[in-house]
Amino acid sequence: MSLFNALLGTSSKMNPDEIMRKFGHMIIEGENLQYAYQSIRDFFVFTNKRLIVVDKQGFTGRKAEYFCIPYRSISFYSIETAGTFEIDSELKIWIRGMDQPLVKEFRKENDLKEVYQILSRHVI
Repeated sequence: MSLFNALLGTSSKMNPDEIMRKFGHMIIEGENLQYAYQSIRDFFVFTNKRLIVVDKQGFTGRKAEYFCIPYRSISFYSIETAGTFEIDSELKIWIRGMDQPLVKEFRKENDLKEVYQILSRHVI
């Protein structure tokens, strides 16, 4: 991801080598990395068994919270596309056992729609 894209907050699909380098240590036997997207600082990693959401926190982004969500735990999900004068679209994921949905913003609507399609293939 270029610095220009990072500053603008656009999301981008990651290549397989980059996915393995960053997230290979989190994968268990029998699990395969399939797709990954990076927004400004956050990551969405799809495997054949779960969705891993990496929420970078703090000013430097060194602190991170990892959400490992088995697809069977996703109750439902939605997307909210950007309006005329808005630049952000949202993905909301409701997870069993959590009161509030996990909400992530996307600046690139095409990536949001692709993430929605991948999520649908795993959840439905």
